[in-house]
Amino acid sequence: MTKRVYFVSLLLVSLIALAAFTVHDPVSPQQQKPALSTIIIDAGHGGVDPGALGQHSTEAEIALSVAMKLGKAIEKEMPGVKVIYTRTTDVLAGGGTNIQQSLRYRATMANEAKGDLFVSIHCNAAGVKAGGWYAKRVIGHKTRTVMVGKGKKKKKKTIKDPIYETYYVKNWQHGTETYIWAADRGGFKSDAINLSQEEGGENVEDSTNILDLNSPEARIRAQLYEKKYFAKSLMLANYIEEEFVKGGRVSRGVKQRNEKGIWVLQATGMPSVLVETGFVTHTEEEQYIMSEKGQEEIVNSVLASLIRYKAALEGKQHQASGQNAPGNTGNQEQQPQPAAIPKDANRK
Repeated sequence: MTKRVYFVSLLLVSLIALAAFTVHDPVSPQQQKPALSTIIIDAGHGGVDPGALGQHSTEAEIALSVAMKLGKAIEKEMPGVKVIYTRTTDVLAGGGTNIQQSLRYRATMANEAKGDLFVSIHCNAAGVKAGGWYAKRVIGHKTRTVMVGKGKKKKKKTIKDPIYETYYVKNWQHGTETYIWAADRGGFKSDAINLSQEEGGENVEDSTNILDLNSPEARIRAQLYEKKYFAKSLMLANYIEEEFVKGGRVSRGVKQRNEKGIWVLQATGMPSVLVETGFVTHTEEEQYIMSEKGQEEIVNSVLASLIRYKAALEGKQHQASGQNAPGNTGNQEQQPQPAAIPKDANRK
């Protein structure tokens, strides 16, 4: 009995010593996983799916051009960060002609690559004719006299005929938007995201109903997303819109437009954003996002936001490591706090 007590006491002392050693031994920076080591760059649409149509371009071709330039810029300016593309040519991601399968492929590929971040590049559309259209409106009336009735009841009557004017209606919607997945519309996310219900904007939701938002799978994803990825996604989305504004662009804000989901955001097990770089249906903005200068500025804005995002993560990671230092009681690590969302006042 005495020996048993001795061995139990020895075991307890050993465990306490080991725990104390673990607590007071700071985590070496070399032992930490990099805060951001793999970025998935997704050029929206492609192949048989051109996406939104402009007067001189398609969303698919602009998205691909910007995505490729962004990837090269990341490799140059963010050493140690690996870039993986969902597509590098004008085809549906994963090949083939099935859009639904392509959406699944994008998310599956990102998850299998164990990406730390998913950035999807798109262009926006207003849902009406690119550039604008001709319409008619009444600008006045002219009177004329006609005879009405028959026989003795026949009499003169003055009527007014409308005078029409043909005029050109410019497709005015323009600016940038960044989408994240607002998984829980009843919670704090609804207050944090601009849930715009206005008309216009590209149909980016899961119109093919790949994911039933009421299914157990969707609910589990929503819970995981809220706990692990929402704050980081929102932080990056805000950085992106802020950098666009710094570059002189009009920001339409960070948002998810309606209850339908965006598959590449919902099904990717990592922080994820979908960047609408501009409207191909707006004449001047289409010219801008088609141009080398415009695409370079878009890339620079997104790149600057990624650099800020990485620095924020590394700062948080460093803070978490410091909590294990001797004498540091340390609170439980908090999620990164998102920056303020661009106000509607930025819109024109």
